[in-house]
Amino acid sequence: MKNEPIEMYSPHFSKQEMQRSATAIRLGLDNTPDAEAEANLQALCTHVLEPLRARFGRIIVTSAYRSKAVNEALFGEPHSQHLKGEAADIHVSNEEMGRRYFRYIKHVLDFDQLLFEHIMNNGCMWLHVSYCRDSSRNRHKAKELSI
Repeated sequence: MKNEPIEMYSPHFSKQEMQRSATAIRLGLDNTPDAEAEANLQALCTHVLEPLRARFGRIIVTSAYRSKAVNEALFGEPHSQHLKGEAADIHVSNEEMGRRYFRYIKHVLDFDQLLFEHIMNNGCMWLHVSYCRDSSRNRHKAKELSI
């Protein structure tokens, strides 16, 4: 069996990584983006994720593109930017690192929305970041949420 070449959106972020969904696999749902969502994912990788990786080293994307079926299965927001390939959730190993990522994106990078999210009772933390290819749509909205 021949190994398929890995298709990349940017030097360090593969299509597989940005489309991976445990929910889609578990439920047998298609999670393939259309051409516009693919272009959005490539822009997100190029303008946000690659600069973040260059500054801090390896980062782990836990969720990026979501098909409508996957988003519904996750009870996601109906207008989530994940549906358009404009958003990614990034694993945060500890609060200090999360704050460093947050400050860097907020003060250095172009972005649409940036949320540092915490679930207080179990210590789970992640960063949600979105980017619009039409940079005039990037609102630079940043906030910290404790759930």
